[in-house]
Formats: sequence, C-alpha cells, structure tokens
Amino acid sequence: MKKILKNNLLLFIFLLILNVISLLNMINAKLINSTYNYAFYKQLLWIILGYFLIFIISKFKLSKALIKYSNYLYIVSIFLLILVLLIGEDINGAKCWLKIFGFNFQPSELVKITLTLYFIKIYNNNKIKNINDEFLLICKYFFLTIIPSILVFLEPDTGAIINYFFIFIAFLFLSKLHKFWYIIFMLMTFIIVCIFFITYFFYQDFLIDLIGTSIFYRMDRLINFANNNSYQLENALITIGSSSFFGVGLNKILLYIPEAPTDFIFAFSIGNYGILSAILIIISYLIIDIYLVYKSNKFSYNFKLLTCSFLSLFIFHQFYNIFMNIGLLPIMGIPLPFLSYGGTNTLINFIFIGLILDNMKRKIKNI
Repeated sequence: MKKILKNNLLLFIFLLILNVISLLNMINAKLINSTYNYAFYKQLLWIILGYFLIFIISKFKLSKALIKYSNYLYIVSIFLLILVLLIGEDINGAKCWLKIFGFNFQPSELVKITLTLYFIKIYNNNKIKNINDEFLLICKYFFLTIIPSILVFLEPDTGAIINYFFIFIAFLFLSKLHKFWYIIFMLMTFIIVCIFFITYFFYQDFLIDLIGTSIFYRMDRLINFANNNSYQLENALITIGSSSFFGVGLNKILLYIPEAPTDFIFAFSIGNYGILSAILIIISYLIIDIYLVYKSNKFSYNFKLLTCSFLSLFIFHQFYNIFMNIGLLPIMGIPLPFLSYGGTNTLINFIFIGLILDNMKRKIKNI
C-alpha cells in the first residue's frame, strides 16, 4: 500500500480532499432529514472500505481475473437488476435498491463496472479483420447495453441508462472501427431524436399510450426543465447565491434542500462551507482528471479502454451534477463522484480507481 501511495500521492491527496468535504457535509446532513442521522458514519465506512478495495485489487492484481470472469459478473449484475424489480426497496417512487443487512445496495451502479469489464473481454476476444467483424462487435456492445437499460428503465432510473450508453459510446469510439460506422451511428441518433421530438410535440396521446403516463411525465419534466424549476432547485440556487466565502460551518444549514446530501451535494457544500469548498471541489476534480488522462498514456490499449470508459463517466458526472445544481441542466439522479452520499456509487468509483492503479504498476501486454 505504501508503494501505491508513494507512486500516486497527487491522486490520493485530491481524492482525500473530496472525501473530507463529503464527510463534513454528512455531519450537516442530519439537519435535512432524520434519514441522514447516521450518514456521516455510513459514508466514513464506505470510504474506508473503498480504500481497502483499492489495496486488495492492487495487492492481488485482480484486474486480469475480473476481466477474465467478467461475463459471469455481468450475468450476476443482470440477475440483481431483475431481483430489485421483484423485491426491491421502493424509495421516492423508484424501485432501485436491495436492502442487505440494513444497507441499501443499488445494482444499477454495479452494472457500470461489469459492463465495462465485459466490453474489454469482448474486444480482446474479437479479432477484427473486416467490416462484418466490426458489425458483430457493435451488435454485441449494443445488445449487452440494452438489456440492463430496459431493466433499469422499469425501475425507473434515467441516470443509470445514460451511464450505460456513455460506456457504449466510449467503447464504440475507442474500438478502432471504420469511420463510416461513426457516421451511421450519428445519423441514426439524429433520426431517433427527431422522431421522438416530432412524436412528443405532435402526437402526445400516442406517446403516452406507448410509454405510459408516469414515464411521459418524467420526460416532460426533463424537456421543459427551464420552465419548471423545482422547489429544491430554487433553494439550491438561493443557497449558492447567498453563501459567504466560508459558509455557515458545522451543524448549521443555510437553507433546506430535500436531496441535499445526494443530487444537490454541490449546492449543499457551498451553503455549508462556502465558495471555498466549491473551489476545492473543482480543483480536485480537475487534478484527478488530468492525472488519470496523463497516466493512461502508459497503459496497454486494453486498459486505455478501461480508463477512458471510467473517465467519460467520471467527467460526465462532474459536469452534469454541477450544471444541474446551478439550473443549466435537467434534474436527474446523477451523483457527484466521491462527494455525494451513497455506498454503492462510492464503492464502484473506488473499484474503478483500484483497477486503474493496479495497471499503473505494470505494463500488461496480454489479458
């Protein structure tokens, strides 16, 4: 562990800054809702467990084994998605969590890592020689992406679906395919978007019959988010606008925000610990992003795929959550990595970091 810390000290310093800011916010979270009375202790437990996972992955060089058995891990994650639909915990109208020994576990987060690892295995096992091989590879990527997307759509969890398609797109653009596949992909995406908006604006009754009232309402809120500011967004904007440089400090909150420790952690942090916390958060993310991009250049191509897939999600979550907190993007369940309250998301991010660090120690020629 000392060697890992020494070789990646810069990464761990700024990762720890995010963890400390998260824990300080969890102290104040109990003032939001009694649900968060033990948020500090749970978040601390997940962070400690996260660093332990980094050590285990690196110590026993688990990257190779996880990729080798990724197909079985993917099947397990799909089984858990089905299980959560049958016996999952219903929270705020969404059935996304399994309750295990008093802790809520979110299987949709697990799919992010099993899908990524399985994509790497598929890429390794597919010897691309011609266009037919490329088409088969794309079909495999799409098929494996659409299965969890449909299951998560039924929960519903829009943010998770976006995560899966981000992974799909990342691998699509990193798999060294002929350029015309990307042209076809962009053209098909444009056509699908056009068909959706034509249906949404001119055939709403048909769309409601097709996808149901509940899902249509969610989509309607996303499309018209600029005209439908929610109570929590308004309070988030007021919090950001009225905060001082150092905030209100421990055991106080500036203004009530319902989902403050999770989706609105950025605004909550500014209210608690001021503009200073926002500066530290943004600098920490920037340094971590640059560090991982720089280090990934030394990896074998397989682990460039892993790093780029994680980074695409990691950076997307940063931008989306922060822009959502300041009212520039629709509200969705997109957490801020290593900062938002939540065990599954926190641990999955640590596992990704662990896999990347494992391969900073050695150049892998073959998986």
